[in-house]
Amino acid sequence: MTTYVDTSALLKRYVDEDGSDVADAWLQADPVLVTSWITLVEVRRNLARLLDGNALADARRQFAADVDAVAMMAVDEPLSRAAAEIGEVLGVRSLDAVHLASAQRLQVPALTFLTFDLRQAQAARSLGFTVVGV
Repeated sequence: MTTYVDTSALLKRYVDEDGSDVADAWLQADPVLVTSWITLVEVRRNLARLLDGNALADARRQFAADVDAVAMMAVDEPLSRAAAEIGEVLGVRSLDAVHLASAQRLQVPALTFLTFDLRQAQAARSLGFTVVGV
């Protein structure tokens, strides 16, 4: 099994909020997790916005360890072109389009797409992914 992990799902591992238990269960259930390098930027920015002090330092350390255990997709020209097409056709936000294009690039027939972003979930379903989280 392979699960593409959106930032909204991975962030729940470090910030306790609705859906954190569900996200953590999915993250632990699949040994093959994939995300985009843009997740590094998104998670770090959100951690700095939501946490401070020791909680922020602990979350950063845990996230750094998790990044080492997750397959990270590079954002290159072909992926950016695919994301631009997805963004135009589906009307999703730019970074969501990059995540969706990254998942598509994997060409995994039974790919699970883990997200807690409703708009992104709808777009992922329209691309044929099995969506969990939302």
